[in-house]
Amino acid sequence: MTHKKTFAFDYLEGAHPAILEKFVETNMEQTAGYGLDPYSALAKEKIRQACQAPDAGVEFLVGGTQTNAIVINALLRSYQGVIAADSGHIATHEAGAIEFGGNKVLTLTATMGKISAEQVEEYLIEFYKDEARQHMVQPGMVYISQPTEMGTLYSLAELENLAAVCQRYKLPLFLDGARLAYALASQQNDIRLTDLARLCDVFYIGGTKCGAFFGEAVVLPNPELIPHFFTVIKQKGALLAKGRLLGIQFDALFTDGLYERIGKEAVEAAMAIQAGLKSNGYDLLFEASANQVFAVVNQEQLDRMAEKIDFAIWEPYGPDKLVIRLTTSWATRAEDVAWFVDWLGSAAASAD
Repeated sequence: MTHKKTFAFDYLEGAHPAILEKFVETNMEQTAGYGLDPYSALAKEKIRQACQAPDAGVEFLVGGTQTNAIVINALLRSYQGVIAADSGHIATHEAGAIEFGGNKVLTLTATMGKISAEQVEEYLIEFYKDEARQHMVQPGMVYISQPTEMGTLYSLAELENLAAVCQRYKLPLFLDGARLAYALASQQNDIRLTDLARLCDVFYIGGTKCGAFFGEAVVLPNPELIPHFFTVIKQKGALLAKGRLLGIQFDALFTDGLYERIGKEAVEAAMAIQAGLKSNGYDLLFEASANQVFAVVNQEQLDRMAEKIDFAIWEPYGPDKLVIRLTTSWATRAEDVAWFVDWLGSAAASAD
């Protein structure tokens, strides 16, 4: 059986070698549990320094859905909901985790995966004009992701505008950074960690999809926004007893610029794939910004490509085409990308 190369997801490999080495080096050490160990403390301090937020609260959780559900539930009252793009992860691919926690996702129509400050403000104006609003779910916060579910990026101006609306209406702004390394590394990006700490009330730095075995680092620039967040995490059953496993990973990721460096390699691989698709006659849904490339294919192209690589089928496109997603990661090998681009050329030549 021929082993196919995969560009389907960005969490298929284990962890970056620097993390593996640190695990082996520290394996037999005895440390305090629940993230109260020296490695977690050091990782938190490195994240504060990177964000230029010396007083920020930093806590580690295991996965993205868990993080989204706990943060949102901790911020909202039972009668409140979270405003999000209709394509956002919490609205589509989290199995109703937010609703299961007792809060509703209030969706706005996304454009290229993004919602705008104007949309949010219009929604809020209409809500507060409604005389029946006491019978309705009250908007209590705003959720976005960087990059978005479509791989697009918010600009600094867009983020500043969203933050201004949220501040005006006293709504927390929460940014999902599950793929944040790839956003930070994009040539189209103008948002830094310092901007997130300045403009967002909560955000997280993704590890699971960005070089770690698992883990997300939640940053609270003002830790009083969620009092006793550590206890909230414990109450939700999400406090890892061997918390140093998270701390060690983020300590490694935030040493010598590793987090942004591995993001850059993934983005470069995605740009090479995108260029190969374009030069061989494939249509793109739009130009990629980070590590996800969306191509429009017919059935013949789909079948031919599926013999050689794994990818994700995204959505129908018109009557007889599909959108597919090709995703790179920190572990994508340059030789695999080169092979795929060469194969695209050969396949195009044989089809002519």
